[in-house]
Amino acid sequence: MLPRPLLKEKKWVVGILNVTPDSFHDGGLYSTTEAAITQGKSMISDGADVIDVGGESTRPGADHVSAEEEARRILDVVSALSSLAPVSIDTTKPDVARAALDAGATILNDVRGLRDPAMMEISSDFDEVVLMHSRGTPQNMTTLTQYESIVEDIYRFFESQLSICKCNKIWLDPGIGFAKTASQSLTLIKRLPTFLSLGHPLYLGASRKSFIGKTLRLPKSADRLTGSLGAVAAGFYGGATAFRVHDVRETKQILDLLCAIQQS
Repeated sequence: MLPRPLLKEKKWVVGILNVTPDSFHDGGLYSTTEAAITQGKSMISDGADVIDVGGESTRPGADHVSAEEEARRILDVVSALSSLAPVSIDTTKPDVARAALDAGATILNDVRGLRDPAMMEISSDFDEVVLMHSRGTPQNMTTLTQYESIVEDIYRFFESQLSICKCNKIWLDPGIGFAKTASQSLTLIKRLPTFLSLGHPLYLGASRKSFIGKTLRLPKSADRLTGSLGAVAAGFYGGATAFRVHDVRETKQILDLLCAIQQS
């Protein structure tokens, strides 16, 4: 029998909005303010509970973007969408985080897990924070996949950061694909329930990622929707509460169905 996920908390669909020319799946599709706002509204219509706006790609090998350019890309988008739905800002830069907060963002999503003391300080001004595990930078993360024990190492990282983070609501994201091999990413999804003992909701970002491609032999991200939905289902049964995805409508449908089955 499949484990019964906790349904006392709503399952959140977080729509990915990359206002970038070089993101791994949709780079360039929404790189103008107008296109990004239109896509954000479409995702809200499809059932997104949160829109996660990012102005710098974090894919392996991505180029660095200045804080000024990153802010230019995202601020009008954040301002326009924040009146329609909660907006999360996906950034590693304190200046961008502060500017996005002033523009209406209420959630901070830092892929470096608030390792920067300035980001840790700013995090307390947001209503919610996504605390993600990663190593290194997009330029070198693929060389940093050696762990003593990946689940235990990430658990200890969360414990350490939680002890100093002052935000009211913290989501824990194990960072699928960030300094993890395909095999390690699969292990983390399988072992998600381990992190529930930390007492914070779990956040899963597996959408269209390379571990799906390597596992299913699908080199093109455009072919990975089925695998992405499979990861959502596994995360659902592993206790994840929020799912960061490119495909909002399909994810909303599978979560609604899984909830209905469990409640029947």
